[in-house]
Amino acid sequence: MKRIGLMQVICVSVFLMLVGCSSAEQEENTVAHAEGTGASTTVEKGAKNEDSKEQEKKILNIGVQYSPSSLDTHKGYSGWHTSTYGITETLFKVGDDFSLEPLLAESGSADGLVWTILLKDNVQFSNGDPLVADMVVRNIMRVAAENPRFAYLADFTYEVVDDKTFTIASEIPFPTMLNTLSSCEMGMLHLDKITDFDNGIIATGPFVVESFESQEKTTLLRNENYWDGDVVLHKAVFYRIPDPDTLLMAMQNGEIDCYNGVNAAAMEIFSADPAAYNLVTVPATRLQMYFLNQERLNDKVRAAINLTVNAEDIVSYLGGTVSATAGPFSASSAYGKVHKPSVDTEAAITLLEEDGYVRNSGGYFEKDGKVLEVNIAYYPGRSLDVLATIMQEQLKHIGIQSVLTSEEKPDSTYIATRDFDIALYSMNADLSGDPAYFITNTLKDGAYYDVAGFDNADCEALITKLTSEMDTAKRAELANQIIQITIDDNAFGYVAIFNKSTVLSSGVSGFAETSPFDFYGIDAKTDKE
Repeated sequence: MKRIGLMQVICVSVFLMLVGCSSAEQEENTVAHAEGTGASTTVEKGAKNEDSKEQEKKILNIGVQYSPSSLDTHKGYSGWHTSTYGITETLFKVGDDFSLEPLLAESGSADGLVWTILLKDNVQFSNGDPLVADMVVRNIMRVAAENPRFAYLADFTYEVVDDKTFTIASEIPFPTMLNTLSSCEMGMLHLDKITDFDNGIIATGPFVVESFESQEKTTLLRNENYWDGDVVLHKAVFYRIPDPDTLLMAMQNGEIDCYNGVNAAAMEIFSADPAAYNLVTVPATRLQMYFLNQERLNDKVRAAINLTVNAEDIVSYLGGTVSATAGPFSASSAYGKVHKPSVDTEAAITLLEEDGYVRNSGGYFEKDGKVLEVNIAYYPGRSLDVLATIMQEQLKHIGIQSVLTSEEKPDSTYIATRDFDIALYSMNADLSGDPAYFITNTLKDGAYYDVAGFDNADCEALITKLTSEMDTAKRAELANQIIQITIDDNAFGYVAIFNKSTVLSSGVSGFAETSPFDFYGIDAKTDKE
């Protein structure tokens, strides 16, 4: 076990050894947590009964690789953590099938340019105060003021109709309003009663903050005033353990009960012992892809490349941490129904020959005395270094020579300069159960990631329709048409979607293990038998 990882969890280990003690050992002694040390202490008999009662409570210990520096849900990406921790909730949430579901809201509907949101009757904060429409509107306005990614929310007009109803009006159609309200940064906070937004928020979720140690540990207690029924767990503790090897060790030792982000090596270990561990893997929302520069590569060369890159080889090498994909979205979503040609290296070679290329003595294609060489730009994160190396070998097999260019910061290098033939990239393609984010940021003319010369009038017209289409089914249909055009045009290569892999000890359930989204975690039904 790595030395640094050991020091990070040594405090965790001592306290959590209680989980692995036999009942006989618990009657004789317990291990007390000593802050900053690994010391064990024998508890006097006078405290034994109290500790035994504590052992009867359902306490879940969770390992996480990342933790926030602040609990202010509305700032930065802190909302991803407070949602995972079960502290905050949003008006709507995204289901396992990528569809929207009401949560704090009863319903949301649009009439032209005006959305009407109706809240559920019984929602209250953890201190017992009700959630009313005025508070919701003030939360939305605070998100707009505190989080640059949601600054556009200040452009809408809000009106409180009554305690349970409010409206949002826009100057142009905004079909993704409910998706925006499902973003975890939109968690509802009691703005009038919170005195320390960084360390002690008051929200509506099934858990409340007992203590918060910035970027280290968060201890939660059940919300005794939870509006949506009884909370099963008494307590939950999230420990930051950034090192994958240490996470594995902590899980094996019984020091934690679950975690997600399981790597390939740990998957093999957990899969080999199904009696002790439940390993759940689902395709998530982060995409591995590449751009094909149309200003440097003609149609036939791009087609040959796409017929050669074999996503299954990459999936196999990465050991189940990714799933091959035809498009940028999960095939489980309504807007992920696209197809791409199967790998066919013979067809790829034929295309190059039709384009006037011939093999040289070294086995590479050349034309007019110039070898067909492509520059593959990548950055090492998100396993893109592996993808680059495998692509290089696959292209070599059909006679395309390639050079690899590694950059630490793609957005300020090859994405900004467009100096590439093939550009590898990874991005979260689906943030809230709608295809618009990826499409408008990548495919729309003039978009931030419109860097490879893709220009298709039919695609642009469909994107324009998508920006105003209010019907969810029609939006999915439009998205599928748009993505299919990019595949047929060989503008991109959609390689794989990262899996969300969660391991749970036997008897643990309800850690959002079937959700493709990373920002859901414990809830009122999370259990530890």
